[in-house]
Amino acid sequence: MLEHDVVIVGGGLAGCRAAVEIARTDPKLDVAVVAKTHPIRSHSVAAQGGIAATLKNVDASDTWEAHAFDTVKGSDYLADQDAVELLAREAPDVVIDLEHMGVLFSRLPDGRIAQRAFGGHSHNRTCYAADKTGHAILHELVNNLRRYGVQIYDEWYVLRLILEDGQAKGIVTYNIRDGKLEVVRAKAVMFATGGYGRVYNTTSNDYASTGDGLAMTAMAGLPLEDMEFVQFHPTGLYPVGVLISEAVRGEGAYLINSEGDRFMANYAPSRMELAPRDITSRAIAREIRAGRGIHADGSAGGPFVYLDLRHMGPEKIMSRVPFCWEEAHRLVGIDAVHQPMPVRPTVHYSMGGIPVNTDGQVRSSGDNLVDGFFAAGECACVSVHGANRLGSNSLLECVVYGRRTGKAIAQYVQNRKLPAIDEQRYITEAQRRLQVLLEQPGKYRINQVRTAFQDCMTQHCGVFRTAEIMQEGLQQIQQLQQQYPDIYLDDKSTCWNTEIIEALELQSLFVVGRIILAAALNRQESRGAHYREDYAQRNDSDFLKHTMAYYSPAGIDLQYRPVTITMFEPQERKY
Repeated sequence: MLEHDVVIVGGGLAGCRAAVEIARTDPKLDVAVVAKTHPIRSHSVAAQGGIAATLKNVDASDTWEAHAFDTVKGSDYLADQDAVELLAREAPDVVIDLEHMGVLFSRLPDGRIAQRAFGGHSHNRTCYAADKTGHAILHELVNNLRRYGVQIYDEWYVLRLILEDGQAKGIVTYNIRDGKLEVVRAKAVMFATGGYGRVYNTTSNDYASTGDGLAMTAMAGLPLEDMEFVQFHPTGLYPVGVLISEAVRGEGAYLINSEGDRFMANYAPSRMELAPRDITSRAIAREIRAGRGIHADGSAGGPFVYLDLRHMGPEKIMSRVPFCWEEAHRLVGIDAVHQPMPVRPTVHYSMGGIPVNTDGQVRSSGDNLVDGFFAAGECACVSVHGANRLGSNSLLECVVYGRRTGKAIAQYVQNRKLPAIDEQRYITEAQRRLQVLLEQPGKYRINQVRTAFQDCMTQHCGVFRTAEIMQEGLQQIQQLQQQYPDIYLDDKSTCWNTEIIEALELQSLFVVGRIILAAALNRQESRGAHYREDYAQRNDSDFLKHTMAYYSPAGIDLQYRPVTITMFEPQERKY
């Protein structure tokens, strides 16, 4: 059995930042990072636009209180305000720290870190590295893991969390390279496994974003929080779904419909293209519905709108958003200097996740914490985003709460012994689970079932929702789940069997999808990214509360816990 003081699952920003913090706090601790891709291939590298912080390099009137207010208003008042305060207060400090680690931020002429405008923010406070910010930060953090001697198990898939008597004791893993099963025991386990965009058929997320950490947590009998809040990014490149960063609009691009109108004037006149993402996504979806979308030949009534950069000029486009130009050129043959880009909303981010307190400790209910289990980043819900996340707050959350969680873990493991685990029992169970998958005769290919499931989620739990549509979706998912024992694998080998990983991921997708739909069906109001056409108003008297969803194959049990309100009383959200 492998053993470490701390095991972190996930090699993206939150996991790496936590590992660095643990090593900095107590260099004697033995820390391991387990990731199903190489850490440099984590989805964090795809984060483009930037990281928000009130450095005041561009706007001297900015304050952390303004950042906190923008975040809470953006969240449609569902964010926990104690967590938001920490996020906004600690932001300048973590950005300077990243810079000292060697992150190559874009600069102002006098050498200070540059800051740009971003949707929902009232000041120019988004620090960036052209439009490759996540990439720039993650590379430095991974370099630091090497520097601090953190053990990296890359391309290992985690099968389950070992949770006994309310204590996290370790994980069961599968080495993708040779098919070997290992139990890793640790004094503390941290999940930093990212989001679940692949629950849907069109997403900006990479293929690894299948919600495994969320599903393992749910399968261990722990709740997931606020899973009904799924962020659609307004500008997914049509038809591929890849992200065209909000940075493009931050630098001055326009959204236009088939009539050539900058239609955001009708939806958020004060912020135009830089309204929060939920408002902008709904605006685009409404324009398309109303027949003002565009076809590939430029005629009206099509499935997308245009993102127009042409007035920005080649120099600005190629210096500030080169990656977005390159993506459009490579994937759909559009030269954004001379042609507008076709865009429509794409699934982008999960506001909900594993419920944690501000030290990253996982909650087993509204009041109780799980011993030795921590989480941070997109897979966690400390609730700084509430019902809708503002752009450039996600990298910030990963770094602020990665750091805080790392610090809390380093304290937690002091003077603790390694837990006792019956290794053989877990290995035997895992072997049986894999054996069943390899041997079942089956009649469905994985891809067939997965595509049907993703289409079902996209159709029944999208930008606009109603009870009738979601009810139908839940029934369809239950039917699809019954097909799972009938999938078959062509690849029976133990060496680099990616098909087995896909079969395991499909299980995660089912669990996460069912929880999203059940929680959304029960929230009879519209708030942030959760928009109900049958309940078009926000309803604070009944739903100013966090959903806590407990999974079992028989059904989802929903409970609620209050929102922490310390600074800003909920009011109508207008832009």
